[in-house]
Amino acid sequence: MSTRPARPARSAPAGLSPTPSPPSSPSPAVAYVEDVSPGSGALAPRARYTSDAKSLPLGGSWRFRLSATADAEDDSFAAPGYDAGAWAEVTVPGHWVLQGDGAFGSPAYTNHLYPFPVDPPRVPTENPTGDHLRVFDLPDEWPADGGAVLRFDGVESCARVWLNGTGLGEFKGSRLPHEFDVGPLLKLAGNVLAVRVHQWSAGSYLEDQDQWWLPGIFRDVTLLHRPAGAARDLFVHASYDHTAGTGTLRVDSDVPGRVTVPALDVDIATGETVTVPVRPWTAETPALYDGVLATDGERVSLRIGFRTVALEDGLIKVNGTPVLFKGVNRHEWHPDRGRALDLETMREDVLLMKRHNVNAVRTSHYPPHPAFLDLCDEYGLWVIDECDLETHGFVEQDWRDNPVDDDRWTPALLDRAARMVERDKNHPSIVLWSLGNEAGTGRGLTAMAQWVRERDPSRPLHYEGDQSCRDTDVHSRMYASHDEVERIGRGLDGGPHRRRELPFILCEYAHAMGNGPGGLADYQRLFEAYDRLQGGFVWEWIDHGIRHPEFGYAYGGDFGEELHDGNFVCDGLLFPDRTPSPGLTEYKKVIEPVRIEPVRDANGEAGRFVRVTNRYDFADLSHLEFVFCHQVDGMPTGASRLAVSPLAPGRSAEVELPEAPDGKGEEVQWSISAVHATDTPWAGKGHLVAWAQHTVSPRAPLPPATGLRPVVEGDRITLGPASFDARTGAVRTLLGVEVRDLRLDVWRAPTDNDDGAAWQSDTRYGLRWRELGLHRMRHRLDAVEPDGEALTVRTRVAPAGREPGLRTVYRWTSDGTSVRLTVSVEPDGEWTVPLPRLGIRFGLDAESTNVVFWYGGGTEAYPDTRSASRHLLWDADVEELQTPYVRPQENGARADVRWAEIGGLRAEAEPEFWFTARPWSTEQLDAARHLTDLTPGDTVWVNLDHALHGIGSQSCGPGPLPRYFLHPEPTEFSFVFSEPED
Repeated sequence: MSTRPARPARSAPAGLSPTPSPPSSPSPAVAYVEDVSPGSGALAPRARYTSDAKSLPLGGSWRFRLSATADAEDDSFAAPGYDAGAWAEVTVPGHWVLQGDGAFGSPAYTNHLYPFPVDPPRVPTENPTGDHLRVFDLPDEWPADGGAVLRFDGVESCARVWLNGTGLGEFKGSRLPHEFDVGPLLKLAGNVLAVRVHQWSAGSYLEDQDQWWLPGIFRDVTLLHRPAGAARDLFVHASYDHTAGTGTLRVDSDVPGRVTVPALDVDIATGETVTVPVRPWTAETPALYDGVLATDGERVSLRIGFRTVALEDGLIKVNGTPVLFKGVNRHEWHPDRGRALDLETMREDVLLMKRHNVNAVRTSHYPPHPAFLDLCDEYGLWVIDECDLETHGFVEQDWRDNPVDDDRWTPALLDRAARMVERDKNHPSIVLWSLGNEAGTGRGLTAMAQWVRERDPSRPLHYEGDQSCRDTDVHSRMYASHDEVERIGRGLDGGPHRRRELPFILCEYAHAMGNGPGGLADYQRLFEAYDRLQGGFVWEWIDHGIRHPEFGYAYGGDFGEELHDGNFVCDGLLFPDRTPSPGLTEYKKVIEPVRIEPVRDANGEAGRFVRVTNRYDFADLSHLEFVFCHQVDGMPTGASRLAVSPLAPGRSAEVELPEAPDGKGEEVQWSISAVHATDTPWAGKGHLVAWAQHTVSPRAPLPPATGLRPVVEGDRITLGPASFDARTGAVRTLLGVEVRDLRLDVWRAPTDNDDGAAWQSDTRYGLRWRELGLHRMRHRLDAVEPDGEALTVRTRVAPAGREPGLRTVYRWTSDGTSVRLTVSVEPDGEWTVPLPRLGIRFGLDAESTNVVFWYGGGTEAYPDTRSASRHLLWDADVEELQTPYVRPQENGARADVRWAEIGGLRAEAEPEFWFTARPWSTEQLDAARHLTDLTPGDTVWVNLDHALHGIGSQSCGPGPLPRYFLHPEPTEFSFVFSEPED
């Protein structure tokens, strides 16, 4: 990714004491901060596991002191007896800048620019440093024999540790575990654990990962008893032979022991191999076997998943079957706690993914909390585990001095790779290792790849930045256009021979920033059409908004950052509070694992048969039941079960439907839903997995609504149940309802995807629309003509200072009970941009306009985001129609609306129209920077649109496909207004 233009700073960061004059060179006491090595004193990395050995969590309230520089205080605070009674308190795990109501500094967000001068490995003298103190006693049941290990699961960005006054060492690698041998130092009571954490260090150059910079001890701190004779490290090898249906198990351990798996009648020594019939582990069928590794010192719990990952025939195959990744990129985030996540929040993420048909996660751009991987094993998700490495800021200097190509940094890179692989190697959910993200290429990356391949040859390697594919086993791209993806699928992409022989994935695509992403269905069609295209990972899972009393949710620039990238940090499928966005609803529909579509004859006509296709990779359809109904004008006529055989993966079947009822001029559709037949660990019985609709017979045409003649009475013109201003032709009332400022509307508050990214071309239409002046269109009245059976109002709509315009004619007719408006639009002058929208807008009194009823699409939709728009009868408050994007922008349109009732009016159209209603104007929406800037007024603004421009994902990826452009061209459309039906 790249950066967006910075917004002005609001205020200076608070909570830091004045900075002393910088020293000429680092003092010896803090030289480790700028040392390129990974640290000293920590134990070698090893697998993470649970056992019956005792452990003591050390989270909770810690004493805390913040200094402005790394050398502002000596280390006397680490000695027993130090009086820290006057210090503040912070919660661990946690980030100190998210605590203390601003007294401890502020968060800062940049996408790729380092928030300090790029002078590796040097960091600023202004280096916020947090001293942490925790005094603890050992539990009464703590064993007196054996040793003990102190484990830190995550500290940003550099820490120095003391226990009872003895220095244990220092470490870097923020999202990685570090352990220290502390057995000889422990006391029964009064143990003093002291940790000094520096926000900036040499390690910061390796952690430039498009996220908030948040210092602190943000993952668990734990004391682990290590009994004599206990295993230190273990490696579970559990492969699956899909031809024989057997699994092969071997558990390697640094001390001898026995491995038992009761469900498989396995009882073997460590290092021995056994082959038995098993159920394989996949993301769709996550079969896990509970086992135990027993040594002389402890019993280690094992959760074993048998599966084999291989590159065969140019494809990633699991258990002999190619997989299609329907994935997301997941940063760890909570709007109050930042990257300090609890187990239930992680579980909520996994359950939301499963319930929205997501089957894969890339852990962008660092290894996650280990509990998250446990959940992926349990519930079933494919995982690309990514190393804690990104040096994106060096792109600003053409990658000069990039640590990835500097031998001095290679030990740190290898340490990060090892701490990831060793910690996570026993998770069956992990099917690829990723070397990092946006770190260029070089000798250090090659060294990492060689080490990982030697240590664990059972998983392929991923790294997007290596387009030669020397150090990776997958051709990976970010934000490739649909055309490029199709060329790759067809084998026309060129490049090195090795790359052309590898499977392809989009490790990032469909940038989910603000309203969007658009084009998901078009990507999915390509993934399903070409075997080599093995899917992708939407960027990203959740908006990183920080809960804020003034802004609702804060983003870059809201904390006075000197450099920042605005709301580019809010680009997720979930809002910060984990409410699914319309983008996630769309994604669920696009990637649904069952396809239901009408069977068409040679002429393209659909009959009474549907084709059901199993799009799972491994599971059959026996866990689903299919619910069928006809619906008449959006109203279901009753549900029944549709008999569908339990199709194997990839298989299809044709199923005959019941005969449709006679709609007698009403629209008749069939609707089929695939739902869970029973409860599952991640969703209950009846959970919706896939669905489809199809129109059997269309509704009757709208009546012409003609016959009456307009009557001029002083300053008013009356036409049936409508009245107009005689001078301007402006409508005043319709069906007795006061209507304000009804006129042609072409403007929308640009979305993040409309505005595009700074590095992109002249397709940033949001900026071009504003440059042309579409946000300030002027309406010139040319004629008011109450002739014959119509009132005709002729206008020209154009921006001030510009030549292009739209000649617009409003033609009103009535039959006495309803009023028909026909709008004709003719482009005038040279147009070089598409239109944002094309329709009419008008205002209704807010006091009498609350609930909306409509027949059409129920969720927010735009031309390239409408797959999930299900046609039914709906009702909602006007407030409920608003989508709360963290940065306000165009939102809330409903697609394929046949009719809508609001404020005492019923509006119908043919063809269907797009409907939007807001308690504020588009201009107010456009001006708002946060949701708290929007306050409902005395008018509800209604848009009835004939057409809308597409969305795309150009905030970082490609814009809308050409077929979703709204080009200015001669157009005519009509609306019929009447009283709401009972």
